[in-house]
Amino acid sequence: MAIGRHIEEFHGLPVFNVEAALADGKPLPPAGEVAWRLHLDYDADGSFEELWESFLAAVDGTEVRALVIGSWWGDDGMDPLTETLALIVRSAGRLPALRGLFLGEVTYEENEISWIQPADLTPLLEAYPRLEELVARGAYSTYGEVPPPYLRPLRHEHLRTLRFESGGLSGTVAQAIGACELPALERLELWLGTEWYGADSTVEDLAPLLDGSRLPALRHLGLENSDLSDQLAAALAGAPVVAQLSTLSLALGTLGDQGAAALLAGQPLTHLTALDLHHHYLSEEMRQRLEDTLGAAGTALDLSQTQNLDDDRPYVANGE
Repeated sequence: MAIGRHIEEFHGLPVFNVEAALADGKPLPPAGEVAWRLHLDYDADGSFEELWESFLAAVDGTEVRALVIGSWWGDDGMDPLTETLALIVRSAGRLPALRGLFLGEVTYEENEISWIQPADLTPLLEAYPRLEELVARGAYSTYGEVPPPYLRPLRHEHLRTLRFESGGLSGTVAQAIGACELPALERLELWLGTEWYGADSTVEDLAPLLDGSRLPALRHLGLENSDLSDQLAAALAGAPVVAQLSTLSLALGTLGDQGAAALLAGQPLTHLTALDLHHHYLSEEMRQRLEDTLGAAGTALDLSQTQNLDDDRPYVANGE
């Protein structure tokens, strides 16, 4: 299941394509009423920086609440995020109302998720201390090498939602989040990915997150798109953070009967309003056990997208 469609809403706002509107000379909506999508086609005239400056010249930047950054093609393909991110960081004074930012909102037809080259997000969070939602899609992975710092420990008072979408997430990202002070964080979603695309996260890397003490406001945890789903389920069965959650997700991964049995044998989960397990390898018998135990208690279960149970190598939903 590759990412084949662009999002239509972000940070509670409809997404509006800046490039198309500027090219066609169409009137622009009020700056605070949409999530502005900046996307540069591979054959577009000009650079992403020129598009960025045209955007800031055309709208009232002081009212912009959300940005969605799509492709940022350069002369030699889709460059690393480094320069584009630096451009956003330098513009912080022109975007004082920015609260939501999606980096790398790119479909597989434009660039595979494992080809989206990221950058250190720490300067961004430092430049935007009132940012509330950050989504980063790309190859935040290692491929057996020592990865650059994609995130360094910091304190951020206002971040409420943090999501990494990756086909192979470096364990250093989970370690850094666990070392951060994020007192307002309510939603954390990590696409951990598969070792085939650079994932090297371990349950040990996630231990500070599973403890929960450094994330007092956390109410939703997603450990998703992982080929370690059974191990993660076993860890969550006794993890202190689960008691403070309202919703939990192990979706998009390789969860099988072993992991589901560990969840059911662990601490009570009936306080959860929702448990998302879609894209799984659960038998019909196990799905029924979950319905009888949790569904009957009022937890909304997503058990859709049952995969082929005969697969010798279960796969995650988003790898390449």
